[in-house]
Amino acid sequence: MSFIPGQPVTAVVQRIEIHKLREREHLILGFSIGGGIDQDPMQNPYSEDKTDKGIYVTKVTPGGPAEAAGLKMGDKIMQVNGWDMTMVTHDQARKRLTKKNEDVVRLLMTRKSLEEAVKCSMGGYANR
Repeated sequence: MSFIPGQPVTAVVQRIEIHKLREREHLILGFSIGGGIDQDPMQNPYSEDKTDKGIYVTKVTPGGPAEAAGLKMGDKIMQVNGWDMTMVTHDQARKRLTKKNEDVVRLLMTRKSLEEAVKCSMGGYANR
């Protein structure tokens, strides 16, 4: 997915619902993020053109809530509980994900394999 600042973003998205794991006073999601508009996109291993300042999943804890929900390393988070995540700082993204009063996090995410699957299926229909 290419990204041009100030232009609408078109993406194939998937909904994922993560039920946080409660450990004493902590709520665990089971994944880590990288990216944000305040970060250097050249350091993002998941950005194809090295200009994308989106929020990406950089680690998924084996057996954790995120893995159980289907989240994978390299997934790009587009929304968290209805909040747009395409133009946020790293800290804003972290705060949205870790709100203490929310036991469930609903994500809209995209991944390269989703886009490729849609392109292949569309190509299949065009050739019929």
